[in-house]
Amino acid sequence: MTASYSLTDLPAFGALQALALDLKSASIQHLFAEDPARASDFVAQAAGLRLDYSKHLLDRAARSTLLALAEQAQLPQKAQALLGGGEVNNTEGRPALHSLLRASSAPGLEDKFAEVVATRARMRHWADRINNGEQRGFSAEAITDVVNIGIGGSDLGPRLVSEALKPFQGDIRCHYVANVDPADLQDTLLDLDPASTLFIICSKSFRTEETLTNALAARAWLTRAGAHAADLDRHFLAITTNLAAAAEFGISGDNCLPMWDWVGGRYSVWSAVGLSCAIALGWEHFEQFLDGAAAMDAHFASAPPADNLPMLLSLLEVWYGNGFGAGNHVVLPYDQGLARLPDFLQQLTMESNGKRVASDGTALAYDTGPVLWGSAGTMGQHSFHQLLHQGTRLCPVDFILPLTTHTGMAEQHRRLVANGLAQSRTLLVGRSVEEARDSLLARGLSSDEAARLAPHLAMPGNRPNSVISFAALTPHSLGALIALYEHRTFCSGQLWGINPFDQWGVELGKEIGVDIFERMGGAARTTALDAATEALIAQWRQHQH
Repeated sequence: MTASYSLTDLPAFGALQALALDLKSASIQHLFAEDPARASDFVAQAAGLRLDYSKHLLDRAARSTLLALAEQAQLPQKAQALLGGGEVNNTEGRPALHSLLRASSAPGLEDKFAEVVATRARMRHWADRINNGEQRGFSAEAITDVVNIGIGGSDLGPRLVSEALKPFQGDIRCHYVANVDPADLQDTLLDLDPASTLFIICSKSFRTEETLTNALAARAWLTRAGAHAADLDRHFLAITTNLAAAAEFGISGDNCLPMWDWVGGRYSVWSAVGLSCAIALGWEHFEQFLDGAAAMDAHFASAPPADNLPMLLSLLEVWYGNGFGAGNHVVLPYDQGLARLPDFLQQLTMESNGKRVASDGTALAYDTGPVLWGSAGTMGQHSFHQLLHQGTRLCPVDFILPLTTHTGMAEQHRRLVANGLAQSRTLLVGRSVEEARDSLLARGLSSDEAARLAPHLAMPGNRPNSVISFAALTPHSLGALIALYEHRTFCSGQLWGINPFDQWGVELGKEIGVDIFERMGGAARTTALDAATEALIAQWRQHQH
């Protein structure tokens, strides 16, 4: 599906540029006043999620033109191609079938779906076996702790899901190690017992440097505690396609589950990469997680752009990025369980859409993927929200807001929700200089002092934001939320005319890293390094004595 257009070639794009120029000086509050139905009409719902996008620099004319852009870019047809197994990853010549991993049927894709069903059965077998205390370590103790060793999508997705859904977890404790920094693994293992710990090694090639380094260190930890080579299958599972490398490590084929080249790492939590989640949550809850994503898939496939949550979020991303020059996007989950969501979405969106050429290889003359950042509320209110409210940069915001809590502490959760709603409203309304002066006078300041300080307390407001709310953070709602952002990312890639499913930008650093590592070990020079890197290697050598 090589794009035959660029964003700027779409007929609606020129009109959108003109509308954006007009709306830069518009007041969102005035848009509410002029359109009494705005609060109800600029809302869409699906799969238990509700998107309120009424607090945006967007009027009905601009929305209509954005929807025309979606049709001109053929987003509905491209959604069908994605979900139907079309070759949407044109640079690598394959489909991107992460949605198949949560489907209940797949007409036209029966062979691949049969593989998915078989792998689900194996995942369930291991999840049930470990949770039932049937998996025993080298001293016959039942497994109590699982350590997932991966990096990128093999870490960020499972880590997010396990931490977000702690109220649904059973007795098995799951831990995550990704960084090649030895402190990551060492700190994780400090409180664990080798006799009752199982490791899941997630690496498609079983050659990923960080993952393999940590796996070897984990194996050494076990052998120091008394495990023998014959015991490794009691303590290791692998998610990989390289069965030979896994066997060489000491993991038999029976303990290996597959990864497929038609699923990118950042989309893989639905696959066997999510085994740690299935173990932590139990299979029933993991199936609910899959069902939530499948519900969003069905919505994405069938809803027109005007009601389609992923398409609407994507259109807003392009609207601000290419109409207003916003180079960033903020995600603020008001739930501690979702504290890892911005980290996960950074990889999903920036690895997917951080591209400078179109799908056909031509250089782009406009910006693509924005920088994504954020953290859990309310901590950010005491740090970077200062920039959101009074800074000079345009930072469109998504507030993620579960409306109930699993803690039983309803009153404290009411305070959390109030904070989230207050931040959304404050971004909208701000505070004028006159209001700031009146507030200072009410505090007892003199007229001169109030006039002097008022500009420092004023906030311009008119800062665009969306609120994505849902009843509770559950396996189903989390699945729907992740799938929502997956499909938004895909749609933005299609609007920009790029391939969101490759990631060539990560390869060169790996190649250079191997060269530098070998050079640090004393290997002969094969290529010249820059003087600064040579100096740093020399400095490193000085500190090894």
